[in-house]
Formats: sequence, structure tokens, C-alpha cells
Amino acid sequence: MCTIVLEFRPGHPWPLLAAANRDEMVNRPWRGPARHWPDRPDCVAGLDVLAKGSWLGLNDHGLMAAMLNRFASLGPAPGKRSRGELVLEALDHAEADQAAQALSQLDPLAYRPFNMVIGDGRSLYWLRHDGERIEARPIAAGFHMLTAHELDDRASPRIAAYFDPFRAAVKPDPETGDWGAWTDLLARRRSQGPPGQEDAALCIVRDDGFGTVSSALLALPADPTVKPVWLFCPGRPGELPYEPVDLG
Repeated sequence: MCTIVLEFRPGHPWPLLAAANRDEMVNRPWRGPARHWPDRPDCVAGLDVLAKGSWLGLNDHGLMAAMLNRFASLGPAPGKRSRGELVLEALDHAEADQAAQALSQLDPLAYRPFNMVIGDGRSLYWLRHDGERIEARPIAAGFHMLTAHELDDRASPRIAAYFDPFRAAVKPDPETGDWGAWTDLLARRRSQGPPGQEDAALCIVRDDGFGTVSSALLALPADPTVKPVWLFCPGRPGELPYEPVDLG
């Protein structure tokens, strides 16, 4: 039940801003963003040690990919491939249009349901897999929020609680490094929902072994000669600092 927030503004020097909290079983091993895959030297992503895939990554072409489980689909299932593989497959492409088209053609029965975001400085897509088919839906300019439900769906307790505060917050400035309004919101522990149901908190702390395990901030530039910005918090936001990811 991860959360990703997106500010998509084509034509701006920084057309895509993204922030994400990763919620997972706290004992599932992982490693922070790096070039973990020798056969994919252009890919920087977090590593899920068990399945060898990722939840969030960026390639040297400036393409971002993020994976979120859909509701009631946490964890692996017999006969299904890891959804984390799809982040790496998306990052094999140079452009979001190409990646979204390719992944929408995959066999939906091979994977548990998911929400996925693929974007660059020109295009942004939501890949929606409801268990029966995979659809690539363009995301319009503006602010958006995605959890385990539909895009911008206020039936999600988290989106209902935080969509408006995020949209009203001061936008991050990648050039000055000011992400303060967003990081404050990412650290909020507004409520504690019951096990098995989506929590309205953005930073989840529970006693059932599930919770927020890391957080990330990403900004993609329009100018291909400018490096993206990726800041990573290797724990709960508000408890540990965000540090720059080495993009080489």
C-alpha cells in the first residue's frame, strides 16, 4: 500500500516532481537505490533482495518507473511473476511512451494486480492492472496522487486525507533543494487503520510487521544536460534524513 504523489507540469524547467513512501513488511530485505544490476548499467533503483526486482527506479535517459500493489494484493502468489521485474523492464526503454506501450502488452495473468507510474519530462502514464487486463492511461498535467486504489480516488482514505493538503502546499524547488512542505506531509501519522485495510496515515507505524520502510523525492529536468534530483530516506520520513542518490 505505497503512496506516490506527482506534480506534472509540461513546459516547466522541472516538468515532473514525484514523492513516494514505500510501505512493506518491515522484515523484507532491501537495498537502497544504486546500480545493482550489471546487465542494466543504465538503471539506478532500489533492490528487493528476495525477488531481485524494484519498487522505484530511474535510468540514464531520465525515465522514472514506480510500482505499487493494488488493494488486497500484497506479497507474492504461486505461479505469478514478481511485479518488481516490471520496474526494470520499464527502465530498459528510453521514453515513457515506449515503456508504457510495451508493458501494456504483457500477459496480465502473469502478475498480481498493480498500479504503476512511468514518466519522463514529456509524458506520464498510469499503468492499471486490475487482475484481468493492463491498461496504459496518460496522466494529465497537474497534481495527482496514487495508492492501492484508483488514481486520485478519494475512496482511498489516504488520498481523501492528503490530496488537498499536498495540492495546496508550496511546490518543491529542486534547484534550491527545498522540499520542506512535501516532506512534512510524507511524515504525517494521521491515523492508525486496522490490519488489512488502507491506513489514512502517510507514514505508517504498526505492530503487525507492516509499515513505511523508506521514502523518496524525485525531480526530472526538461534539459537533458541537467541531472535529475533523487533524494532517498532509508527509513520512516521524519526520523531519518533524505540524502542524495548517486546518479553517477
